[in-house]
Amino acid sequence: MKYLAAYLLLTIGGNTAPAASDISALLATVGVETESERVEALIAQLAGKDINELIAEGSSKLASVPAGGASAAAAPAAGGAAAAAEKAEEKKEEAKEESDDDMGFGLFD
Repeated sequence: MKYLAAYLLLTIGGNTAPAASDISALLATVGVETESERVEALIAQLAGKDINELIAEGSSKLASVPAGGASAAAAPAAGGAAAAAEKAEEKKEEAKEESDDDMGFGLFD
């Protein structure tokens, strides 16, 4: 990810085709060591491609990924009513047992 981020920063800065040396130099300014094999692989994968088109394509793919709690919220509603009732009873029983923890003294007595 750091190599891709450096590549994107360089393209935003006006370098339309950053080289491996450009990425290494940028990362060296913040003290990050680079693995030349990984940088070269990134350059090879992005060679001849428009970065804006790749971002647009990736965004359209991400739009189909469900995000949020829609599926998680539906699961308890499907059969969780009985389980919720059992949990409520357990909480009531626990509350009765914990009432003696203050040894008869209240906070505002």
